Amino acid sequence: MKKTDYLEDQLANKATIHHPGQGERLGMGGASFVFKVTSEMSNSQLGMCEITLPPHTIGARLHYHRFMDETFMVNKGVLTVYAGEDTHHLQPGSVAYVPRFTPHGFANDTDEAVILTLIFNPAEKREGFFRGLVDILSEQPVDPAKYLKLYNKYDSFPVDVNNMLPVKDLPL
Repeated sequence: MKKTDYLEDQLANKATIHHPGQGERLGMGGASFVFKVTSEMSNSQLGMCEITLPPHTIGARLHYHRFMDETFMVNKGVLTVYAGEDTHHLQPGSVAYVPRFTPHGFANDTDEAVILTLIFNPAEKREGFFRGLVDILSEQPVDPAKYLKLYNKYDSFPVDVNNMLPVKDLPL
């Protein structure tokens, strides 16, 4: 029987490397989500996703999380981040940390594409949210009840259920 060595660390290379453009990609209209670090890779410690928002696109209306923090890092373009009642226009290199129970939302209000990195901590299997989001928002008309069910399943709670869908000019 092999004796356990409690004094030495057991090292293993479990690194995952994604070069630009690599990772699982989901697309919807001109928007895309590329998973860089998944719940499975990190044992649900964190998730990382590269998001591309085309011009004049809502990323998410005001919502909050109970069990997850988010960090937004702007790589290209100007991202509008709503935090509570404040509006911030984030340039490339800017970072916004949004702890749980902080109402927040984000959008691309410009004429140029925005590319951002979004980090979820803990991951809360967030990849399932994005997969469901693509399916639900691809249906016409969008079903608000389905959207809310998806939102709640993945620790997202709209501040106003009558203004939660990330689409413009949609009758509710």
